[in-house]
Amino acid sequence: MGRTRIVVAGVGVLAVIVYAALLAVQELVLDPLAAVPGTPLATIYAHLDGQGFDVRSDVVGVVVIASIGVVLAIVVAVVTLWRRVEAHFVAAWFLGILAAGAVPAFAAGFQLGMDVADGYGIGGEDHTIWAGVLYIASVIALVAIPVVLVVGERRRARHATSATLVA
Repeated sequence: MGRTRIVVAGVGVLAVIVYAALLAVQELVLDPLAAVPGTPLATIYAHLDGQGFDVRSDVVGVVVIASIGVVLAIVVAVVTLWRRVEAHFVAAWFLGILAAGAVPAFAAGFQLGMDVADGYGIGGEDHTIWAGVLYIASVIALVAIPVVLVVGERRRARHATSATLVA
């Protein structure tokens, strides 16, 4: 059972890192390029700087938002492994982090996204499908939490019953 917890924690941290990386790449690279098609990213950033927008703080803000989830995932991994939390509870914790990721994903869109919208006179909505992928991943994680908990508890109850019968 200990090895399963380690694998679940490792996969959980990896999943949160992938989510955070996609969030950062979406907001800092993909969305600006899609919002201003045919314009290189460096030109977009220079144009915004020239108009008085603080692109550097926008970039730092998005990176900080994405990093918070990764730090939280590492803390959850360490604490749940140290406390020997059962694997299905570890999985539920990581699913919770992924589900909650929709909020920072939405918030990160306001950093550079609104500057691009204001600087180029375009709409502030998401311009790529990748923001939707993040939101869908969060919804799937949210739906998976009770499933993982119920299946895990049934498995634990079945294991406890069979251990009692053997003894």
